[in-house]
Amino acid sequence: METKRILLVDDEPQITRVLRRSLMAHHYDVRIANDGETAIELFREFAPDLLITDLSMPEMDGIELCRAIRKISSVPIIVLSVKGEEKTKVTALDAGADDYVTKPFSMDELLARVRATLRRTSQIEEKTTANLIRGDFEFDLLAHKVFVSGKEIHLTPKEFELLHYLFQNDGKVITHHNLLGAIWGGNFTESNEYLRVFVGQIRKKIEPQPDKPKYILTVPWVGYRFSSG
Repeated sequence: METKRILLVDDEPQITRVLRRSLMAHHYDVRIANDGETAIELFREFAPDLLITDLSMPEMDGIELCRAIRKISSVPIIVLSVKGEEKTKVTALDAGADDYVTKPFSMDELLARVRATLRRTSQIEEKTTANLIRGDFEFDLLAHKVFVSGKEIHLTPKEFELLHYLFQNDGKVITHHNLLGAIWGGNFTESNEYLRVFVGQIRKKIEPQPDKPKYILTVPWVGYRFSSG
């Protein structure tokens, strides 16, 4: 099995030492950057499969780093922070993060998030090469691309996964609870802010008029219904 590469970004050496040791013990190839600028340079050189970054760092913080990485890559990002407020989580997710872990956390929890994130990415990559086409949408699962009315739409891995799941359930009403469980796992079934952020981001990218969506329709107090057009 191919060793997965993880880039770990944090300005606290004692934290990076512990995380690096634990991740390497689980057979991940880990590199460390102590600030955002260094992380971007190392990211280009190392080409990681996953980025884990702290939020609070000097110069370039984790939010800015997420935005910078999203300009050049769709690699999954897990954000670590002592700030657990919903607003902070939403800001991180809005900047391109795929998952958010609040400090203090157990190493078992972080490892579970890492495995889940990498597993979902691998599952998409291992799908058949056949394109899925319906309505205005075309999914190239192997290339991790989606086209709407012939135009390629650039999505983060989590946005791609969410849109693909909605596409697979074209015309069906999917509850918040079921959608969160399918995309983020059982621990997130009450985290509706995740859905609000990601659905909002996807709408900005695929909808002709994001404030009057025709593809991802809100079913008030219940969930969403996808229409392929």
